[in-house]
Amino acid sequence: MEKYISLAHGDGGELSHRLIREIFVEAFGDGNAAMFDAASLNITGSKIAVTTDSFVIKPIFFPGGSIGKLAVAGTVNDLSVSGAMPLYLTCGFVIEEGFSISDLKRIVSDMANEAKKTGVTIVAGDTKVVERGSADGVYINTTGIGIYEQGIGCSLEFEEGDAIVVSGTIGDHGIAVLAARGELGITVPTKSDCASLNQMLSEVLTSTNGVRIMRDPTRGGLATTLVEIAEDFHLTMKINESSLPVKEEVHGVCDLLGFDPLYLANEGKAIIIVANKDKDRVIEILRGFPEGHDAVVIGSIIGKGKGQLLLETPLGSNRLLNRLSGTMFPRIC
Repeated sequence: MEKYISLAHGDGGELSHRLIREIFVEAFGDGNAAMFDAASLNITGSKIAVTTDSFVIKPIFFPGGSIGKLAVAGTVNDLSVSGAMPLYLTCGFVIEEGFSISDLKRIVSDMANEAKKTGVTIVAGDTKVVERGSADGVYINTTGIGIYEQGIGCSLEFEEGDAIVVSGTIGDHGIAVLAARGELGITVPTKSDCASLNQMLSEVLTSTNGVRIMRDPTRGGLATTLVEIAEDFHLTMKINESSLPVKEEVHGVCDLLGFDPLYLANEGKAIIIVANKDKDRVIEILRGFPEGHDAVVIGSIIGKGKGQLLLETPLGSNRLLNRLSGTMFPRIC
């Protein structure tokens, strides 16, 4: 195998065949299976969930993960917070001429390991190679397919007093990626929270019946995601600034650079809005998993009709929160 990607790896010939066989099939598939242009999947009598996403993160390797791990975890989480059980993934690679074969193997290995850990199967894929300078190393597109289990899911039936739970500390991914870029000359002992949450969220759904909605606060962060929920369902929600779980080092970088942790990206956290009577059980379940160790209630639904998110400050005043305007820094996922 060559050391670097060339345009010939994308022309459908011998090098393309070897690239697919020696890297992708080796990691993802059964090398003895017939190679068709579509995968044959068995999903009988079930309602399915389908999601798609693209990953263009810079840098492609960062503390706590890589673009490969992120591609699997991000797609799995999109299915999981929708209340579905993830089953299958497809992946499409756009690779720049000159990209290191060893780095590609590392990315694919990360994807295979995360898929194995989550129990999903990567069933189809595609590779394209573009000229040097036409991309930034590698981009990955995924599609995820899951099923909704009968009687298990999010009700979308909100009530005043419903609790707002976040499964752990916020802003870890955004700060870890920013520091990994090395552009600001800062060193931060924080890893990305990049992780698949399907097993944890499945346990929440199967062990309680009061879950209203779940979302993963990725780009735009916690505040933007909650604003979207408030507006979509015409809810007034209030979160308590003193209850927000933020690591000290993340707070420090935010204070230094003027960022707001409410708007920083996360890649391994879930927002769960749940009936007040079930909040303690949800917290108990979340804290039983490493990914939910720092789960906490941060607020509640206080009314209907307006579509607003309020932040209660330590002084007792309320501030109206909006979506992220512009971008703190691009290429975060």
